[in-house]
Amino acid sequence: MHFLVIGHVDHKKSDNQYFAYGPYVREMNLWFKHVDQVTVVAPLNSQALPDPIDLPYQHSNLRLLDIPSFNIQSISGILNTLINLPRIWGVTWKAMKQADHIHLRCPGNMGLMASIIQIFFPSKEKSAKYAGNWDKNSKQPFTYRLQQAILTNTFLTKNMQVLVYGEWPNESKNVRPFFTASYSKNEIETINQKSISNTGPIRLIFVGGLNSGKQPLISAKVCLELLQKGNEVYLDYYGEGPERSKIESFIKENELSERIILHGNVPAPEVKKAFQNSHFLIFISQSEGWPKVVAESMFWACLPITTAVSCVPQMLGFGERGEIVNDDVEEITSKIQTLIDSPDLYLEKTSKAANWSRQFTLEKFESELQTVLNRP
Repeated sequence: MHFLVIGHVDHKKSDNQYFAYGPYVREMNLWFKHVDQVTVVAPLNSQALPDPIDLPYQHSNLRLLDIPSFNIQSISGILNTLINLPRIWGVTWKAMKQADHIHLRCPGNMGLMASIIQIFFPSKEKSAKYAGNWDKNSKQPFTYRLQQAILTNTFLTKNMQVLVYGEWPNESKNVRPFFTASYSKNEIETINQKSISNTGPIRLIFVGGLNSGKQPLISAKVCLELLQKGNEVYLDYYGEGPERSKIESFIKENELSERIILHGNVPAPEVKKAFQNSHFLIFISQSEGWPKVVAESMFWACLPITTAVSCVPQMLGFGERGEIVNDDVEEITSKIQTLIDSPDLYLEKTSKAANWSRQFTLEKFESELQTVLNRP
């Protein structure tokens, strides 16, 4: 099978290998295990070196067709898109024509264009992984709504499985609830119960991009509030982004350098160890699909404190195995303080969280995606 992947993720090349964002590549390598030939249509940054969080593709017969990244969020972006559109359209069309299975990564600019071009290949076997928030009642950019509309229109879109996070009512017949995974069943180990009290150290963690959409500064503000209530609290950040300077300023202004540490981008094993040693994940994101960091924290009995975006309420059992909050520092602090003062309730919730998350292993994920590829 000739498997085609079309998406907007930036790629880098080093030692004749193509690298991209680690969690994404880890997933795609599982798809690649079951196909003979791979073509990736995506942007390539030939000047950049891989980050610690990046991973290489693993396939002996893989080629990357470099297309310019583009956006339509400004006048210059629109003009640049119009200039590059014929090339992007032509490369994508030709790649689809040569492929046996077309796989779209949505939502995104390339996902939108590919969702339009795939209409002209009704007999091709296709799948789309919609990695964003599928909730039709949530606030979404118009281009995201347009991708959803095209993909679920079974008159326009033929022979397509649309993989979405969560279960939603009144969906078209080609929509399939799906999930993602980070850990193998071989990594499952007995959980060391994490004792929690207001006299012992409480470890908070934030994992993800330090960008405004994930509101990472809120985690630091919660840490300060808990300290002011007399708790011994520490916070570790894992990730990079433009909000780092604001967090650094907050740490300096409040003399928190011994309490809050910014680790930057680190390899996955280091993040795994951090989850194992932490009590709470504070993840107050404004938009998600299936937030891997939430599932990963649950896997290691690190209780997520997070917002009700996308399928997160379903993941958290609507509060049975985590805390669903708004982006209010006092509310988040109060929820954590209640659990610090109620160690039995904390242990009950973390146990439920781990039991739920450990259903979704890499082995189960690979088995499910084989059915998408019609592979035994």
